[in-house]
Amino acid sequence: MSANLQMDMAVRPAFSEVGSSLKDWLALLKPRVISLVVFTGAAGMAVAPRWPSVVTGAIDMLCICIGAGAAGAINMWYDRDIDAIMKRTSVRPIPDDRMNADSALIYGVVLSALSVAVLWLASNGLAAAILAFSIFFYAVIYTMWLKRRTPQNIVIGGAAGAFPPMIGWAAAMNDMAVLPVVMFAIVFLWTPPHFWSLSLYACKDYTRAGIPMLPVVRGQRHTRWQILIYTFILSAVTLVPSVLKLCGPIYTVTASLLDFGFIYFAFRVLTDRQDAAGVSETGDRPARLAFRYSLAYLFFLFLGLLADRLLLP
Repeated sequence: MSANLQMDMAVRPAFSEVGSSLKDWLALLKPRVISLVVFTGAAGMAVAPRWPSVVTGAIDMLCICIGAGAAGAINMWYDRDIDAIMKRTSVRPIPDDRMNADSALIYGVVLSALSVAVLWLASNGLAAAILAFSIFFYAVIYTMWLKRRTPQNIVIGGAAGAFPPMIGWAAAMNDMAVLPVVMFAIVFLWTPPHFWSLSLYACKDYTRAGIPMLPVVRGQRHTRWQILIYTFILSAVTLVPSVLKLCGPIYTVTASLLDFGFIYFAFRVLTDRQDAAGVSETGDRPARLAFRYSLAYLFFLFLGLLADRLLLP
């Protein structure tokens, strides 16, 4: 065996460990969640009347991305006990013993401080303050206080994920206006039907972990009705920009079509074949479809708003 081949075989495991470690550090940031957060933040910036430079805008989006990921890391640090119990979260780096919990906490805190400080220097104090509050809201108010105490955890805690459009607008304008507040309200009201659809088919996981999600505490039938009610409220709020003439026809048509689709899927969740306790007899297929649709819904809704801003005078 050649010396080069021996060296390659000796070094390869070390590189493999480094790759795995980097993957775990990235997993702590909840990249799937970050992608939607960054998109809504970019939408808030893009609909503003004045845009920052390309470099500044990129830095601002990076700060939103890192700040959201940092809050996710703190969430994983705090929830490591219940993550180990739940099937869908048991493979996360901390409960799977691939990462030290204290290291994850330090990682989250340092990234939180760094993202806020850089955003302040790159844009302004208002955007940095909203980012700081959103991190605090998710990591402390939602994760440490609401999540394990009340079935309204998603309703109130949904504010944490609704701040990015306001951060993006503030980074561009250094002020606040009606449109980014309405965008905040849309994400805020979108969160309950989105997560309650997930909780219907992840109910056993939440029950094992002792998390008082709505279907665990109030039952699945009640949750199905709440999904429909919140979807109607959300649909009404999505049309506020049209009523206030804050957008053009592209958004109005897009919102109307998407709202019709969301209401359709919410009705399917409500009318899914259920037993006496409201438990699905079809494997919660309508709930799964509603959850998937809700992800596309928010993306295309804000895309319609962007199209109005970019394509129409």
